[in-house]
Amino acid sequence: MAPPPPRELLAIFEAALLGPAPPSPSQRVELLHAVRDAAPAFRALLSYPGPKASDRTQVESKEVRLPDMPPITLDDTDVKTALKLSDELNLNEIECVRLLVDANREWVLYGREPLEIYRLAAGLWYMERRDLITSLYILLRSVALDQGLDADLMSEIEEQLQPLFNDGLRQRIIALVKELNREEPAGIGRPSSERYVLDFRGALVERRAIVSRERLSLSHCLALSALIKPMSPKEVKDVFSILKDCAAEANQNTSAELQITYGVLFSLVATFISDALSTHEKGSLLSSDSSFRHEFHELVMRTGNNMTVEGFVGVVRLAWSVHLMLTQDRSNSREMSDIWSCLEIICRQNSFEFLRERVLKTAAYQNDDEDIVYMYTGYTHKLMMCFISHPTSRDKIKEIKKKAMTTLSPYGPVRDHREDPARNGEVGQPTNEPFISLLELIREIYKKEPELVHGNEELWTFVIYAGEDHTNTQTLVAFLGLLSTLASTEAGAAKVYELLQGKIYRSVGWSTLFDCLSIYEEKFKKSIQSSASILPDFPEGDAQALVAYLAVLQKVVENGNPMERRKWFPDIEPLFKLLSYENVPPYLKGALRNSIAAFIKVSPLLKDAIWNYLEQYDLPVVTAPLGRHPATQIYDMRFELNEVEARRESYPSTISFLKLINALIAEERNISDKGRRFMGIFKFVYEDVFGPFPQRAYTDPQEKWELALACLEHFRMVLSMYDINDDDIYASVNTSAPSSIERQLPLLELLKDFMGGKVAFRNIMNIILVGVDSIINERTTQTYGILLEKTVHLSLEIFILVMEKDLALADVFRPLYQPLDVVLAKNPRQIIALLEFIRYDYLPQIQQCSIKIMGILSSRIVGLVPLLLEADVGKTVIEDYAACLEFRFDDFQVIEDTKDDVGVLILQLLVDNICRPAPNIAHLLLRFDVNGSIERTTLKPKSHYSCLKVILDNLEKVTKPDINALLHEFSFQLLYELCLDPLTCVPVMDLLSTKKYQFFSKHVGTIGVTPLPKRNTNQSLRISMLHERAWLLKMLALALHLSDVSSPVYREACVAILYHTFGQCADNFQSTSLVHSCDASTGIANRNKVLDLLEVLQFRCPDTSVKYPQLLSNLGVESKIEEILRNSATCELGGVYYYSERGDRLIDLDAFHGKLLQISQELNSQLSEPEKSELRESFHHLLKWAWRYNKNLEEQAAQLHMLTGWSQIVEVAVSRRMSLLDDRSQLLFELLDASLGATTSPDCSVKMAYVLTNVSLTCMAKLRDERFICPAGADSDVVTCLDIISSKQLPNAACNSLLFKLVTSILRNESSETLRRRQYALLLSYFQYCRSIVDSDVPPSVLRILLLEEQEADDDDFTLQKVLKEHNELAQANFSIIRKEAQAIVDLVTKDAVHGSEAGKAISFYVLDALISIDHEKYFLNQLQSRGILRSCRSDITNYLSKDSSFTSESSQRFCTVDAQFSLLLRISHQYGKHGSQILLSMGVLQNLSSCNLMGVQKKGNSRAISNTIKERAGEIDKNKSLIAPVLRIVTSFTSLVDSADFLEVKNKIVREIVDFAKQHQSVFSSILRENVSGANLFTLERLSLVVSILSKVWAYEENEECSYIQDLFALMHSLFSLDFGSLNFMQSPNMIENQKSEFVAFGLCFSLVSYLYVLATKKNMRFQVSNDYNNDQQQPTLQMVSDLLNSITLALERVAEEKYMLLNKVRDLNELSRKEVDEIIKLCMKQDCISPNDNIRKRRYIAMIDLSCMAGNRDQLITLLLQIAECAITILLVHFQDEACTKDLSPFSDELLPVLERLEHFNEDKVGRSLKLFHRSVSTLKEMTIRNMTV
Repeated sequence: MAPPPPRELLAIFEAALLGPAPPSPSQRVELLHAVRDAAPAFRALLSYPGPKASDRTQVESKEVRLPDMPPITLDDTDVKTALKLSDELNLNEIECVRLLVDANREWVLYGREPLEIYRLAAGLWYMERRDLITSLYILLRSVALDQGLDADLMSEIEEQLQPLFNDGLRQRIIALVKELNREEPAGIGRPSSERYVLDFRGALVERRAIVSRERLSLSHCLALSALIKPMSPKEVKDVFSILKDCAAEANQNTSAELQITYGVLFSLVATFISDALSTHEKGSLLSSDSSFRHEFHELVMRTGNNMTVEGFVGVVRLAWSVHLMLTQDRSNSREMSDIWSCLEIICRQNSFEFLRERVLKTAAYQNDDEDIVYMYTGYTHKLMMCFISHPTSRDKIKEIKKKAMTTLSPYGPVRDHREDPARNGEVGQPTNEPFISLLELIREIYKKEPELVHGNEELWTFVIYAGEDHTNTQTLVAFLGLLSTLASTEAGAAKVYELLQGKIYRSVGWSTLFDCLSIYEEKFKKSIQSSASILPDFPEGDAQALVAYLAVLQKVVENGNPMERRKWFPDIEPLFKLLSYENVPPYLKGALRNSIAAFIKVSPLLKDAIWNYLEQYDLPVVTAPLGRHPATQIYDMRFELNEVEARRESYPSTISFLKLINALIAEERNISDKGRRFMGIFKFVYEDVFGPFPQRAYTDPQEKWELALACLEHFRMVLSMYDINDDDIYASVNTSAPSSIERQLPLLELLKDFMGGKVAFRNIMNIILVGVDSIINERTTQTYGILLEKTVHLSLEIFILVMEKDLALADVFRPLYQPLDVVLAKNPRQIIALLEFIRYDYLPQIQQCSIKIMGILSSRIVGLVPLLLEADVGKTVIEDYAACLEFRFDDFQVIEDTKDDVGVLILQLLVDNICRPAPNIAHLLLRFDVNGSIERTTLKPKSHYSCLKVILDNLEKVTKPDINALLHEFSFQLLYELCLDPLTCVPVMDLLSTKKYQFFSKHVGTIGVTPLPKRNTNQSLRISMLHERAWLLKMLALALHLSDVSSPVYREACVAILYHTFGQCADNFQSTSLVHSCDASTGIANRNKVLDLLEVLQFRCPDTSVKYPQLLSNLGVESKIEEILRNSATCELGGVYYYSERGDRLIDLDAFHGKLLQISQELNSQLSEPEKSELRESFHHLLKWAWRYNKNLEEQAAQLHMLTGWSQIVEVAVSRRMSLLDDRSQLLFELLDASLGATTSPDCSVKMAYVLTNVSLTCMAKLRDERFICPAGADSDVVTCLDIISSKQLPNAACNSLLFKLVTSILRNESSETLRRRQYALLLSYFQYCRSIVDSDVPPSVLRILLLEEQEADDDDFTLQKVLKEHNELAQANFSIIRKEAQAIVDLVTKDAVHGSEAGKAISFYVLDALISIDHEKYFLNQLQSRGILRSCRSDITNYLSKDSSFTSESSQRFCTVDAQFSLLLRISHQYGKHGSQILLSMGVLQNLSSCNLMGVQKKGNSRAISNTIKERAGEIDKNKSLIAPVLRIVTSFTSLVDSADFLEVKNKIVREIVDFAKQHQSVFSSILRENVSGANLFTLERLSLVVSILSKVWAYEENEECSYIQDLFALMHSLFSLDFGSLNFMQSPNMIENQKSEFVAFGLCFSLVSYLYVLATKKNMRFQVSNDYNNDQQQPTLQMVSDLLNSITLALERVAEEKYMLLNKVRDLNELSRKEVDEIIKLCMKQDCISPNDNIRKRRYIAMIDLSCMAGNRDQLITLLLQIAECAITILLVHFQDEACTKDLSPFSDELLPVLERLEHFNEDKVGRSLKLFHRSVSTLKEMTIRNMTV
């Protein structure tokens, strides 16, 4: 099988071997397969096919065929570039073409220069080489070093590696280390070759540097291979030869070359030591070859002139001598001679010194790979332990120790530990006694790896021997230096303390140290008392010895057991007594202070004692106001610094003083004085130390940066420990306040310095302005580089701290002092220097500071991007940020604190800048067109390296989810915010909609539904994964919402989103490549991932409530803690909360701990020691609870966030993109069922239930739309009437299931009124859906007509009766489900209706209304009556209507509630008929309405407030928002109780009450009756119809003329009956639907009026005149008026019947109409919003059929009404014709009436649609009478 590509191979190895968790079984199998498949590539490591004439000819022919690819056509540029790659890289020409193809796939080469194309292709080739070498390195490291991986797995890998070594892998590595350094195409290239390539960032990199890095990695592989398989003798010789070559070329300042040399060196050391130590087990491979031992010994013993080479060879000699000693044959005298000769030359050349100074202490060694350095140090440890433990070498050690003791002077000076042996050209020469160098070498080893001391008995045996019988200071100092290093661990500190107790050594011990200090202090004191002018000199040897002792003391105290060390040194006063003497060397004072600083953390009491001793003994810091110095000169710290240390150009005393003071101040807990008592120290640091710091001379540059570090640490503490308020600021500028130093604040003075660009600012800025490249160079080549690095880090932190506080001062201090960003902007180089440290990758904290500074500056400096572009650093900044982000994505280290994650910081920086003025930093770093229009940018991530490319590449793969989950989360958030921003929306949407990305919808099925990690395993990862999915879903929802589906690209992207999310798409999209590719890749049908996502979300979050320990309750502390936690203020405002990067309000543990400490201090005096201990334990318990609270709160927020994203994509897809889905009803049911089921779960919180209920509401609304808008089936364009009743109605069982879950959800234990309001709305929507089996505007009569015509030749399998039967069954089932929980439901709803908010009351009454509507057994009516809810409604309505106040926006909800109460009362009267009305009447509803002020209501209804406010909040009330109509409807319902048999009795109670109501509201009735009918709107007509209906039922029997509506009624008759209804043609009206409703109401009004005439004529025996009497002022009804009405009704009947016939014909012919004609029908019916341009003709015909059927139904209902009017009119005329008293005047009238009757007589039942037998009989009777009257 072909080896995997290097990049894939590296990814497999990294995932399995570098991950934070052990490899999974699948990763393990994949790893082993990859190792096996990569074996050929490893065997031929970096061996590539060379140039070939035939291939060159093929390339020159411009057509090349690559494996598994179609032929590729090249142009001239491609050919030249391929041939140049072949010539300069020694590559095959076809391989070079492949490189060009891969480079184009990676970067898009179109439009680039030939040289750039060459560099990109070459860079890609070197990147492949790097990936292959790195893969091998990771493999070897995992086997060679114990990294906690599974032993069986490592064994399997080692088994596969052994054949590779047998086949010559190591020989290949050795050859490459040598060959790659040659100036030839296979190496660093010829001098004429192109020197640079472009790396993955698109940045220029020197080819030599790349090759050097390859050689370094190979040298590491060589060293590791020595641990896996021993070298053969030939390999040892070859490596030794390469070592000498590398050593000859190595330069002290070229780290890479030195590191390569170290790799080769330690491969030999490891080989010799491993081989020697393995003799006892399996025999030594090298020692068994006598010829090799002889030959190699001769090679090693040869000496040369190059001292550097000799030094490295000396180390090999040391390892070889140990190998010989461990494998020697004691009977062989020659071998013993060889060993001694080897040891002689080792000691003569002092190889110990070289190994320590030129290897272990070099910057190159310290900066090498951490694991490799650990291995080097470990084998150096083994080497030296073998050396000091072997009898032969021990004899040599005794010899060199004896020589050192006799040769060195007892009083000779000790070589300064900082002395550089290379300074005076002494490279390779012994600069110290071998014994001293041996001690210092061992010290250096354990300084790097202190844990190697543990259990090392051989080492302690040597230490005991080395500490005996010292006769000179030099060896004593070296020995004590070794002890100080061995005390770097707790066990080591205890051991060293015991060694120096005086029982082991005679002259070396703690007593020696303290006695010596006391002796010298007494001596100096006597000298002063004797008035000697000059103090005696301090012997340098003694001073050095004391320094060494003090270093041991410092380490022992620092690392000792916290409990034990308190007893070790009870009296530390002697350490202070020498500090004030002038003759004590500064370096000794420095050692004294360093040892004193170690005691600060021993105990608080000791810390206070140290302050007192310092004030008593140490040099004073004489202070004066800032800017001035004291007049008299005294010996203080300032004098010692400027006069003593400055002359020596060494500053150990000042450095130690600053470190000690900083350590003491850091432990201070009382900061109430804001540092005033330390103002003198600050002044000393600010003016005397840091001010002239750059101008001072330094013997050792390390001291320069130690001094700077101490000063900067002091400044950092000043800025971070103290805070200031407005009083401090104004006091500082108050000229009347005294200017003494006690009044000054260090923080204010330091801020003024920075805001004025003064000394501290300039010095720190000068450190930064050195430049990141120079600092990187010094970091990697100089031993003080780490100190310089820390200095830069502190400098950047100080800038951040200043910018956190400067704005508070800026307004007061302007114009003298300005914000720091303004100061920085004066010189753009300063800003650029700060921002360029993003490139510094040796210390992530520096990158973090640079990013934070960028964030602050980007928020303050609007023109930051133009500034960077003008300085020509924009491209560099873009690439540096992208490289930093990519490195973080590729890293395998898990970062616990997200505040320290540079990747998160960069992504947050981008998110925060999106909404800032353009062009901003986000636009720059994401490669928008910052020089042009942002919104018109065409993003090309493959053409330009940027953060956008890095983000998209990583989101496409989503690798290492356990490590990078946080980065993925913020990356998705960034893309979401970019899609949301108006400027960036279009470019980003265009990019993400492409086929390559499609908004990463594929991840819904991968990361979206992956099970979450366990809470107790990795809660942080669990939280991040929830947020990650939330942002992904929100981005997909936004894409669905904003995408223009008319674009093929966007449409395909939307289909992809829906397919990956819902598992389906519409039939017309099933052929897309997306669906086929997905199905082919999975091999199974796609599932509905939305349901899986919801399952992921359903878990119970842990409880966040606090449980207080019993002690806190007993002490009364519980209330104080609760008060602290109730205070929602943040830490900055005195609270204990802070807001995380996600916006969660969490407890700040430090602030909370501080508050608890305050409580503890208040209680300490009242408590015993056991109680104090218990209190501390209780507070510790509270802190643990706070930590858990934060995590649990974050998890709750993340869960809700993901649910919000889930709801958004569901609702957007359902509401906007439903047409792209298939089987929609089933999908909606699944969503409804799942969301309702989730709300019933006990794991579902109230907030989650609210979101889920909103989703259910959307789905239910869409389900009803689908029921009536979307036709069933898509096989044909034909629609039938059967589609109207056979649309996608859910089965009854599904509906019952939904209702059951909904009821369970409503009755859940944990709820809120807000949630219940949404649930009530959902319940109402469900009832509406179930009630609407067919469209309510399509009457069954019309359906029957159409169905009969369509099913003439078919079996009646699906009839209207069957549908109605199922509907009735569903209604019964719904009622049964509700009734099972009726008691609980009614209790809950009535509680909300009575005690809830106004919005809750309104929706609750509507729910009661709905319950009554399904109540067929009067069950719910009884429930409501028993609870008094109906009487409550009556009272509320009465109270509201009785108020005579104008309507305001605040009372809008109350208005809605009253309307809902009216609706409930009306529902009762409608549902239960006369029984319901009787109940309402018995409750006194009518009497209460009579006492109300309807005129006030009318004013309310006409107010502007109603018009503007209620329109949004109460959609169920009338358009003009008046409550008069509901009142009138209630009164109308009571007219049904009037028994017609009792009408003649004036004392009829019901009639009297209704009449009284009409009289009580005469003004309202009169104003309504006098409305102009012509042109009146629907609302006016409806109110008029209600008033007339009431009066027509009861007013005929009112005899009191004081309040009479008769004239108003008659006037209305005259105006309305005179209208020519027959000439009205509403089919041509622009608003036809509205006019049809108005027409129906108008005819209803006619019916009420004619009914009133009917009562007058039949019950009251009133006879009407034939025509008007113009001499009478009062209008009276006439027969002529009735005849005119009959004539108009006849014409209207003819017209409406014709319209109905025409509409039915249109329905029948609908399938024959074109799309244009169908659209005209839809437009005429005002239903354009129901269709979109993408809807097919079938859907359009369906909508048109529904609309036409509705219109036909309206016409059918109108025909019925018109016939009733006609019947009443005919009856009135018959009464008059039958009355002989009236017939004498009817002859002329009969002539006009006869034609009307004849037309009525010819009405066709088929056309009208109902039986007309009785109607025709009445018409015939009247016709006969008319004819008879005419003849008379």
